[in-house]
Amino acid sequence: MSDKILSIVVPCYNSEAYLDRCIQSLIPGGEEVEIIIVNDGSKDRTAEIADQYAKEYPTRITVIHKENGGHGSGVNAGIKAAKGVFFKVVDSDDRLMKEGYQEVLEFLKGIHTSGRSLDMLLCNYVYDKKDAKKKYSMKPKGVPENTFLHWEDITRIKKYHYILMHSIIYRTELLRECKLELPEHTFYVDNIFAFQPLPHVKTIYYKDIDLYWYFIGREDQSVHEENVIKQIDQYIRVVKIMSQIYHDSKVANADPACLDYMLDYLEIIFTITCIFLSIKPTKAELEKKKELWQTIENLDPAMAKELHHRVTLILSNLPGKAGCMVSTSIYRAFSGTLGLN
Repeated sequence: MSDKILSIVVPCYNSEAYLDRCIQSLIPGGEEVEIIIVNDGSKDRTAEIADQYAKEYPTRITVIHKENGGHGSGVNAGIKAAKGVFFKVVDSDDRLMKEGYQEVLEFLKGIHTSGRSLDMLLCNYVYDKKDAKKKYSMKPKGVPENTFLHWEDITRIKKYHYILMHSIIYRTELLRECKLELPEHTFYVDNIFAFQPLPHVKTIYYKDIDLYWYFIGREDQSVHEENVIKQIDQYIRVVKIMSQIYHDSKVANADPACLDYMLDYLEIIFTITCIFLSIKPTKAELEKKKELWQTIENLDPAMAKELHHRVTLILSNLPGKAGCMVSTSIYRAFSGTLGLN
């Protein structure tokens, strides 16, 4: 039995400005937590800061230095190195919340000691947008609390409360069993991390506690609107990968309730992609939207037919440049009302 309950992987690239805050939030986990800092070819002082922590906490912190391969590459390195029973990713500009962290560790320790199987633990994350007055605690609504669940017990996770990487702690061996390997040099792969293991998940538990503090608002973040528009081809790539995962899971006769949720998740990521293709609707962007639909129709006509009837995809695919303006206005109103990115 491993003496590490939880492996926390922190992928880093030029993170010197905020890495201290992140690691300081993880250290209180003590000897039962393994912290793996993956320095992804940083050009600043990230490597130096990471090595200093490893020197100060040699039994608790490991540093992996590697050539730049992107966020997914850092997560992949962490999965290969992890010795903990459970696995979590914490981005270097985020942190864990003290009370929730301790409660989660006690819970995972109890699970490990009892020998009971748990594939996925869900918790809340706090959405902290720069300059916003209100912080949102994002909860996977529709998931019963404080009980062991199977997919059939989750009748419907409420739309737009899809499970993000920030919400999830996976059983480490499950990630290896499902052969999760995220694409390199690609943004937005956190969606694949949350998505691909789902058909392999048999037991789920949700604790209604705030664990993860998710900061958003820096102009250099990949989720900043201008950056998403510039990198839209990478979002398209993620949608195609997720579509293939869903199709393969359906062919493999995955749990029907799990497939229902996966299609809802795919709908949301597909909708986001279509919205950002609509914000500056050049001929090239409209062609990309058309080509993406064609790829999904060729892959799985039944899946494409179902997605064509989803309201969010209807509204984000209104025809022509005028339709794009309407789609964008709806998006602006929705995100503005929620105060989200």
